[in-house]
Amino acid sequence: MMAILGTVLLFAVAVMEVLLIFGLPLGEFTMGGRYKVLPPALRIAAASSILLQIFGALILLQGAGFMKMWFGETPTRIICYVYGGFFALNTVMNLISPSKKEKLVMTPLAAIESACFIITAIMI
Repeated sequence: MMAILGTVLLFAVAVMEVLLIFGLPLGEFTMGGRYKVLPPALRIAAASSILLQIFGALILLQGAGFMKMWFGETPTRIICYVYGGFFALNTVMNLISPSKKEKLVMTPLAAIESACFIITAIMI
C-alpha cells in the first residue's frame, strides 16, 4: 500500500515538474520559491527531476512486488533506502524554505515519500 501511495505522489510531482518546464507559475512550490516561473536553466533541473521521480516510482513498484525485479532484492532495497534518505533530507530542506507554499505542501509530501521508500525497503 505504501508503494502505491509513494508512486502516486511521485507521479504527481512529475506532473508538476512538467508544468514548471512549460512555464506555469508554480515555482513557489519548489527550489526555495525564488521564482514564480522557473528560468530556463532551472527548467533543465526540473526535467532531470522528472526522470528521478519516474525511476523512484518504478523502484517502489518492483520493491513491493507489483512488477518484475530489475536489480534483485538487495540492490532494490539499497536504492529504496537511498531515496528514503534523500526525501528525509528534502523534508528538512523544505521545512526551512523561505517559501510558505513549499513548506506547507512539499514538506509533508517529502516526509510521506521518505516513509514510503523506507517502509518498502524494510518489506522487501
